[in-house]
Amino acid sequence: MPAIVVLGAQWGDEGKGKATDLLATTDPIDFVVRTSGGHNAGHTIVIDGEKYATHLLPSGILTPGATSVIANGVVVSPEALFRELDGLLDRGVEVADLKVSANAHVIASYHATIDKVTERFLGKNQIGTTGRGIGPAYADKINRVGIRIADLFDEKILREKIEAALDVRNHLLTKVYNRRAIEVDAVVEELLSYADRLRPMVCDTSLLLNQALDAGQTVLFEGAQATMLDVDHGTYPFVTSSNPVAGGVCVGAGIGPTRIDRVIGVIKAYTTRVGSGPFPTELFDEDGIQLQTLGGEIGVSTGRTRRCGWYDAVVARYASRVNGLTEFFLTKLDILGSWDRIPVCVAYEVDGERVEEMPMTQTEFHHAKPVYEFFDGWNSDISGCRSFDELPANAQRYVEALEEISGARIWGVGVGPGREQTLVVHG
Repeated sequence: MPAIVVLGAQWGDEGKGKATDLLATTDPIDFVVRTSGGHNAGHTIVIDGEKYATHLLPSGILTPGATSVIANGVVVSPEALFRELDGLLDRGVEVADLKVSANAHVIASYHATIDKVTERFLGKNQIGTTGRGIGPAYADKINRVGIRIADLFDEKILREKIEAALDVRNHLLTKVYNRRAIEVDAVVEELLSYADRLRPMVCDTSLLLNQALDAGQTVLFEGAQATMLDVDHGTYPFVTSSNPVAGGVCVGAGIGPTRIDRVIGVIKAYTTRVGSGPFPTELFDEDGIQLQTLGGEIGVSTGRTRRCGWYDAVVARYASRVNGLTEFFLTKLDILGSWDRIPVCVAYEVDGERVEEMPMTQTEFHHAKPVYEFFDGWNSDISGCRSFDELPANAQRYVEALEEISGARIWGVGVGPGREQTLVVHG
């Protein structure tokens, strides 16, 4: 049985939860796995008219019979984890089995403190982080002063690690940011309070997943954030602190690359991004406002209004290349039903030259201007369509054109938020 990767092919918020949920409900999925990021992610799933949002939890937590896994590449806030679990339980949701990697790094309260004060200190040079401590937790991991989930079960080791981590952090807080120092005892006490509830969930998730694949079970690796937010391959420095590309799945889950069978890139029929950074097709006119309004473009995790623009085939081709995509899943096609003509960015103009691939430097990408081709709209509501053939001819042509210029075939199309509002283009 396959190992399937579902990831974002733009700047996030593409509808990865919908694609993951569709896969998990059309074919038996045994494991749904998060491999990077933290509770800065946001996945929205609509089931029987009820809307659910997951942030740290894999969206497979709502799939009966599936085991949800938070793997070693994720940074875990225990407080956020249990708040999210309790929120689902309070709504009467039967939460699926959950496993957490012993090697996953912990987001402590001081990571969020550092994140917020650093952003304020940067002023106009802010990155646009969520302020939830993701970056500082990954920084501690790379600096080898991080805390891992397993450390919560050994008070002596936990205290030693927190002392080491706060040694420098407190100097920074008090001498640069003019803030109070963080007390070691308070952090130790808080983290130890989560140990008993966490213990039954914690295991060697790399071993668990490899054994599952050996046994012929299906494992779905669910991406957080997206390709253009990858710390190596995104619009650096306006990126996240991990590798949400397909290659990051192997590191973040402890599986080999030969295990992966399908890599599905989720992409909107237009483009959005949250936070700072370059965005060539961004709209500042009535079309942009209309996309925001019709698309409900408010960040699931941040609550911030998303910047909106037309579909960018240069970004799509780049995502296809760096991820080795086998296919795309196109979402929110229904949002475009009000336009007579729909622009699609097929290339950039950079300093007077036409560029059809991602510019090499940040400066060039900042200067990139979209080169558009225009497609006839369909001026109708397609949310009731249940097969690709039911779509208006112009909507079909739009999808086929995007497939031709984006670097991979389009496997499915979303025409609304509901689980049933999905059309299979290539079975």
